[in-house]
Amino acid sequence: MTAIAKIGKSDVTTTKLGLGTNKVGGHNLFPGLKDQDGYDLVKAALDDGIQLIDTAFMYGLGRSEEIIGDVIQDYDRSKIVLATKGAQDPNHDNQVSNDPEFLKQAVADSLKRLKTDYLDIFYIHFPDKTTPKDEAVAALNELKQAGKIRAIGVSNFSLDQIKEANKNQQVDIVEDHYSLVYRGAEGEEWTYLKDNNISFVPYFPLASGLLTGKYSPADYQKFAKQYSESQYNDIMQALAKVKAIADQHGVTVAQTILGWYIANPDISAVIPGARNPQQVAANVKALDVTLSESEYEQIDQAFAAFK
Repeated sequence: MTAIAKIGKSDVTTTKLGLGTNKVGGHNLFPGLKDQDGYDLVKAALDDGIQLIDTAFMYGLGRSEEIIGDVIQDYDRSKIVLATKGAQDPNHDNQVSNDPEFLKQAVADSLKRLKTDYLDIFYIHFPDKTTPKDEAVAALNELKQAGKIRAIGVSNFSLDQIKEANKNQQVDIVEDHYSLVYRGAEGEEWTYLKDNNISFVPYFPLASGLLTGKYSPADYQKFAKQYSESQYNDIMQALAKVKAIADQHGVTVAQTILGWYIANPDISAVIPGARNPQQVAANVKALDVTLSESEYEQIDQAFAAFK
């Protein structure tokens, strides 16, 4: 676990591989989830040396946070980086709100569910349509000064909204949709983040399983809503190139893709999800993947059509 990232202008540091936990208690997102599997999953991640645990109120409407809160009681809190997200108001049908007073309450509620007295990262999960973003962040900065949160994040914000949120240079981290087949954050957004010392964490890094290498050209219909047939064929060809590199390292396609994100200087940490401890253990092996400069470039170019 040598790959360490510093989060923005804060003093938070974390392993570059974390755990996304929408499958921990996220009953509203994934039917049939069992709480015990969630407990086992978080425990396995912490036992495997993962520090960054990324959750949100919307993962089970607080249940994910509760499960994580239970598990971390048996661990050294100072070695865990807890990131959670809030914006949906449970008192108003989970409508998105960035109201400063609501965000303060959302943090207080998350602290209770997670059974801790501080959050390492708190993200505004989604932007609302009315609240000035710098005012929303200013409320979180009050909590940061009070020691309730250590780093301020925003998620699913457009570049203009990120700039507005960061008007007073108080944003530390952005979490956004990004993968090798969804590369919209590259360019202007990443340039702005780099210039303003803001970290970046991608969600959906394995594109809902598409980038794990387990699908073949015959599986196109499963992804027909997201990709044209020609795009899908491009992805299959790109993954064949990744597999050749993976085979050289004796690892899987998924581990190689995660290794590419870990090596990417514009990505602070990557948070793949998992359903069971075995998947967590497999993801952790990505930290042992050391791509040469040439291999890194080959993977980058293989997915160049998605830039």
